[in-house]
Amino acid sequence: MTPEPASNITPPPPGRYELDTEGSTVEFAMKHLFGLLPVRGTFALAGGSATVADPVEKSTVEAQIDAASFRTPTPPRDRVVRSTMYLDTDNHPTISFSSTQWDGNTLTGTLTVREVTGPVTLTVTESSVNGDSFTARATARVDRLALGVTAARGMTGRYLDFTLAVRFVRR
Repeated sequence: MTPEPASNITPPPPGRYELDTEGSTVEFAMKHLFGLLPVRGTFALAGGSATVADPVEKSTVEAQIDAASFRTPTPPRDRVVRSTMYLDTDNHPTISFSSTQWDGNTLTGTLTVREVTGPVTLTVTESSVNGDSFTARATARVDRLALGVTAARGMTGRYLDFTLAVRFVRR
């Protein structure tokens, strides 16, 4: 039995949609220094698409994050995270998401970081349709160790909590 979508989730009409990278954001929060201090930052989306199917549960989403766009309020930390120690953005410029299932409330898929792929579940908290576009907000928790980003285990938090606000436009 498929769960009923949350009341604030409005599915868009069937069709192909492209990610509006300028109208979309990826924010994250984590802890560092043995889990004592919060760190907040952003990534930029590099591209993506959504194919909305009928039935909507057969829909798919693909998205690419620009790994080198990692930003926090501390530029020296950002350079270290972009280095070979963490994201190795010179050799792995993109973090990719590919959906595998949509149940009306959660979008399950895989996240690939530095050629390591692992499962991820996005909880969609709201969505709306406006003409030929739709927007959605979602949250996800990512275990960096499970994705092969293992440097500084004690100094850097294991989990990143993501908040995504995305806009897709019909093409």
